[in-house]
Parts: sequence; C-alpha cells; structure tokens
Amino acid sequence: MRKVAIYGKGGIGKSTTTQNTVAGLAEMGRKVMVVGCDPKADSTRLLLGGLAQKSVLDTLREEGEDVELEDIRKAGYGETWCVESGGPEPGVGCAGRGIITSINMLEALGAYEESEGLDYAFYDVLGDVVCGGFAMPIRDGKAEEIYIVCSGEMMAMYAANNICKGIMKYAQSGSVRLGGLICNSRNVDNEKEMIEELARKLGTQMIYFVPRDNDVQRAEINRKTVIEWNGACQQADEYRGLAKAIDENEMFVIPTPLEIEQLEQLLLDFGLLEEA
Repeated sequence: MRKVAIYGKGGIGKSTTTQNTVAGLAEMGRKVMVVGCDPKADSTRLLLGGLAQKSVLDTLREEGEDVELEDIRKAGYGETWCVESGGPEPGVGCAGRGIITSINMLEALGAYEESEGLDYAFYDVLGDVVCGGFAMPIRDGKAEEIYIVCSGEMMAMYAANNICKGIMKYAQSGSVRLGGLICNSRNVDNEKEMIEELARKLGTQMIYFVPRDNDVQRAEINRKTVIEWNGACQQADEYRGLAKAIDENEMFVIPTPLEIEQLEQLLLDFGLLEEA
C-alpha cells in the first residue's frame, strides 16, 4: 500500500485536487482510502456526493471509545473509503489532535490491514502547517510520498519551499520522500515554466500541470468530482493524467529547500517581484 500526503498553502485547492485525483485512481481500479486532516472536515465531500460526514472526533465525543470501523469510515465514489479526522470546537484545544487520534484509531481498527486490499491511503493535510499533529503523516511515517500543490503565485511558492524544509527534516531519519509538485494553475504568466524551475531547484519534478477550468467549480456546485460529473470533459482527462502520473511515479527525493534569497531571485527572474 502506498501512503500519500498532499500538502500546500491554504486555499490552493488541495482538497479539490486530492479528491479529483482519487477519482482518477478509482477509475483505474485502484482501491483508495482518503483521510481528511482538516478540522473543517471537507476533504471527502465530493467523493461522498456532498454528504457532511461525521468526523472521528465528533463520533468519539458522542459515542465514547466503543467505536467500530463503519462508524468512522464511509464508502464514496468508485468504492473509495472516506474518513474525516475533524477537530475540537473552535477556539478550544489543538486541531492536530484530530489527526493523531484518527490515524491511531484507523490502525487499531484494522483499516490498513491487507484484508482491506488498499492500494493507496491519501492524507489531505491542512494548509502549509508542518508542526505538531499536522506533521504526523510525515513525522511518524504514516505517509511516505508527499506531493505539494502549488501555483505560480508568490505565497504558494513560499509555502511549497517551507513544506520542503519540513520534509527534509523528517526524511533524515525516516522514509518520507517528496514525489513532486502539482501545479494547480492560477493563470499566472509563465506559470508552468516557473514551477518547473522551482521543482528543479528543489531537486524534484513538477509531476503535473493542472490547467484552470471552470468545470471544476461546476462539478463542485453539483457536489461531485469532475470525473463523476462529466467524465467526457477535458478537465476530467487532466485529472486522469495526474492520477496516472502519481500511479507511475518513481522519482522520490529528499528536497533541497531554497534560501529566501534564492527563492526571491527566482521570483525576480520570472517577473513576480521587482528589483528594489
């Protein structure tokens, strides 16, 4: 079983990218479990047809410790399994606790065992936070392949570089590796070339360039992944391409994060920053 975590700047489209990629993998016949690691518990919504799934922490709060696997795992599109970690009430406690609790519970209930026949476990992780509970997928070896969703926007590139610093730290003593950058396009000038150059400097690859297309929003309004909503459209083929690229990927590296001056020079070279 391949263990994959998706990181990236908040608002960059991680959950949308993850769910559409998982739909592509499911269409290829891969058995996938998605574990949402965001307190908003919206990482599996499109796979579940818009259903607001009860999170692991909410289930524990309401039902106590006597929980079965079917209480926290729901079947989604393409025979995927969907789990939402959840979090504490706003302003109370640490949201990272939800990730730790849910992954430990899934392990204890046998969700990762061979009898489940999983090809992939995907972790959709909140924002660019790589500390505490949010780092658990990479810190404790729960995830071994990391993909960073980014764009040609300055802060998305800063976040990608910071995430690489976290990956490098944990890779020294574990098996976690960077599988590549996924460019979720924002139609920035020279965006594809810029992310390819960022990937090269980080020692990795831009594994796929996902073009911006309003069909993504149309599918979300219909509470579906693009492939389920309209499998014949071009954007559905893009997500199939991303799924195939991840499924066939063999390039896993310990990244070489840039110093801030190097990153700013890259931005200057592509016109995102102006000389002082």
